[in-house]
Amino acid sequence: MGRLKKLKKIRIHREGTHILVLGFLALFVINSLVYYYIDCKLPFYILFVGSIALYGLMVNFFRCPIRLFGEDTEKVVVAPADGKIVTIEEVDENEYFHDRRIMVSIFMSIVNVHANWYPVDGTVKKVGHQDGKFMKAWLPKASTDNERSLVVIETPEGVEILVRQVAGAMARRIVTYAQPGEECYIDEHMGFIKFGSRVDVYLPLGTEVFVKMGQLTVGNQTVLAKLK
Repeated sequence: MGRLKKLKKIRIHREGTHILVLGFLALFVINSLVYYYIDCKLPFYILFVGSIALYGLMVNFFRCPIRLFGEDTEKVVVAPADGKIVTIEEVDENEYFHDRRIMVSIFMSIVNVHANWYPVDGTVKKVGHQDGKFMKAWLPKASTDNERSLVVIETPEGVEILVRQVAGAMARRIVTYAQPGEECYIDEHMGFIKFGSRVDVYLPLGTEVFVKMGQLTVGNQTVLAKLK
């Protein structure tokens, strides 16, 4: 029950509350001014339809589906984000592990849910943030050159994995809820990235990876891999 109590059961993500309220007020004021001060109503009708479409996109971006994994989580790595697999390869991870790792990267487009989930159960060992560039998130160098946040998690079996939230060309804010020393679980939100971005997961060599290039993922539902 303790695990379920920690779930943030919200339909619109809290990161979008202020933006949605201010956006609604701004659009309401603009539409009202056009309606009352321009005699020809055609511009108002065009603006009104455009405003509805724009606000709909904003609501869609900040939606926050309630998801439970519902299966055994032992040694399981689930997708931390909705999106598309753009990288599965062995790389040198030089920020924390300083050795070879399997990197699985998920690119999130502007239409994806942008909440991020913890990919494993465990204990948060380290949290860090690095300023950087805002290149397109699907480019290989985005993982090392773009603004990014790092979360290292140690599973109950003693295996450490690294999750990196990477800002994209449109993203300008990465939010990370993880705190060093706290327990974390699959089903909980790890953070949120505003607008197009990506999430990288670094796994030990020998990990059995279940996804393939170009595959679509569902955060907290798609199984990425099984740890040894």
